[in-house]
Amino acid sequence: MGFARTCGVALVGVEGVLVEVQADLEPGVAAFTLVGLPDKSLTESRDRVRAAVVNTGVPWPQKKLTVGLSPASVPKGGSGFDIAVACAVLAAAERVDPRQIAEVVMIGELGLDGRVLPVRGVLPAVLAAADAGYRQVVVPEQTAAEASLVPDVSVVGVRSLGQLIAVLNDEPVPEEERPDTGLPGSVHAGLAGLPAAAPGLTGLLAEERPLDLAEVTGQRHARRALEIAAAGRHHIFFKGPPGAGKTMLAERLPGLLPPLSRKDALEVTAVHSIAGALPPGQPLVARPPYCAPHHSATMAALVGGGSGVPRPGAVSLAHHGVLFLDEAAECSARVLDAMRQPLESGHVLVARAAGMMRMPARFLLALAANPCPCGRHGSVGGACECRPASVRQYRARLSGPLLDRVDLRVLVEPLARSELMAAVGGGEPTAVVAARVLEARDRAAARYAGTPWKTNSDVPGHELRTRHSALPGALNEAEDELERGILTARGLDRVLRVAWTVADLAGHERPTRDDVHYALGLRTGVHRGTLVPEVPA
Repeated sequence: MGFARTCGVALVGVEGVLVEVQADLEPGVAAFTLVGLPDKSLTESRDRVRAAVVNTGVPWPQKKLTVGLSPASVPKGGSGFDIAVACAVLAAAERVDPRQIAEVVMIGELGLDGRVLPVRGVLPAVLAAADAGYRQVVVPEQTAAEASLVPDVSVVGVRSLGQLIAVLNDEPVPEEERPDTGLPGSVHAGLAGLPAAAPGLTGLLAEERPLDLAEVTGQRHARRALEIAAAGRHHIFFKGPPGAGKTMLAERLPGLLPPLSRKDALEVTAVHSIAGALPPGQPLVARPPYCAPHHSATMAALVGGGSGVPRPGAVSLAHHGVLFLDEAAECSARVLDAMRQPLESGHVLVARAAGMMRMPARFLLALAANPCPCGRHGSVGGACECRPASVRQYRARLSGPLLDRVDLRVLVEPLARSELMAAVGGGEPTAVVAARVLEARDRAAARYAGTPWKTNSDVPGHELRTRHSALPGALNEAEDELERGILTARGLDRVLRVAWTVADLAGHERPTRDDVHYALGLRTGVHRGTLVPEVPA
C-alpha cells in the first residue's frame, strides 16, 4: 500500500482555496477513482493523467487507485489539478519521493503526450498558496512570469511531466522543445477555461489603444468634463447626435488615468487571469483596463455569472479602469440596472446554485447615447421624425436611479464646419491632460492620507459635509436644488465630490462657489457662471 499527498488550488471566483490532493494505492483490481466534488473537466483528468504518465515513459501502477481532493465539500473544476494528481499518484507508487511534493503547490494541465499546458487563474492561485504559507509552486512554463509576481514564492516552470519528475528526483532535467499548441499561451489558457458567458465582450487594455485626445476636434466642454472624470474617477454620460464625437471622447478616457499601483495591478491581473484574458507576454496589467462590451451583452456578460460556478463579467474586467457602454439606450434596461449595486459598493456578489462569488468591480463608467431613436432630436435642422412617445420610451431605458449614480452629464453638440475643417484642432494632447490629472489625484491622495479613500468619488458624503466641506456659502444653490427636488441627497453628495475634483484641478484649497456651480451644471445640464473654468498654467 502507498500513500502520498500534494497541493492544488480550487478557484472560487477570483479567490483561491487550497486543496490537498491525496493518492492511495491498494492491492486489488486496477481502477482509478477520483473523489471530492470534481466537475466534468476534472473527472476527465483520470484519462489525461494516465496517458501523460505512460507517454512520459513511466509505468502506470496496476493497483486500486483512489485520489481524493480535500476539503471534499468545496466544488472543484477545471484542468489545473492534472499535474498535482499525476505527482501524487507517482509518489504513492514510489516513482518520486513523497516528501518532495508534500509542501509544494502544483498548478497545470497535462496533455496526453505529457506536455504541461497553461491554465487560467495562475496568479490568484499562487496568491492563495502564499497566503496559506506555501513557498514552492510548480506551474506551466508559459505562466511562470505571472506566478513570479507573487513575492517570497519560489516558482518552478516546467514544459513537461518528464521535466517535473527529473526536478523532483534531483536528476538532470531533459531539454525539450517549447510546447507548440498552435495558439498563444494566454489564448490557450482562455480556451481551457473561459466560459461561454461572455458574448459581445471586448476586453482591451489602455496601452493597446494609443489614442490621443488631440485628435478630437473642438468639444472644449466635453474634453474638460473628460478630464474631471479621470481626475476624480467620476462616472460620465455623453449625450448627443450621431457623429458628434461621443465614442472618440470615451475611448481616450483610459489614457488620462494614472498607471496602476502595485496592489491595484495585482488585483486587475488576477481578474484577467481568471477570465483567461491576459495578453501574451504581459504577465502584469500595469495600465487601467478598458472594456467596451457590445450593447447586446447579456447580464452574465456584463456583471458576471453564467451556468455552474460564476465567472467575471465586464464590470470586473474593467476593475480600476473604464467600462464604456456605447449606444447605452440600446442596452437592456434590466442589464443596465444590474450595475446600480456595483456602482455604489465597488464589487459584485453573484449567487448561483453551484456557489457564490464576490468579484471586484470598482470601475469608471462611461455611457454614450443618442437623444432619440433617429438621433436628431433637438438638433438644429435635424428634422427628427420620432414620435414624442418614442422619444420618452427611448430615454426611459436609462432609468433615473442609474443616472442618479452618474456624476457628469455632458451634451456633445455637432461640430460646426469651421471647427471640423480647421487645419489645427487646438486641443491638448493626452500627455498634457494626463499630467494635470495626476497632479489632481496626488492632491486628493494627500488630503485623504490615513483613510481608505484615494479619489474624491470614494469619499462618503458625510465626510465631505463635515471634515472636508466647501467654503462657506458655496453650497447654497446646490442646497436650493435639493429643496426643490431637482437633486437627491445622493446627487448633492456627488455634486460636492465633483466640486472637490474641480478645485483640485484648479489648485484651490477648498471648493469655491464657482467650483460648486460648475459641478452642479455638469450634473443638471444647466450651466451657471463660467462654462469652462480656466486651467492654471
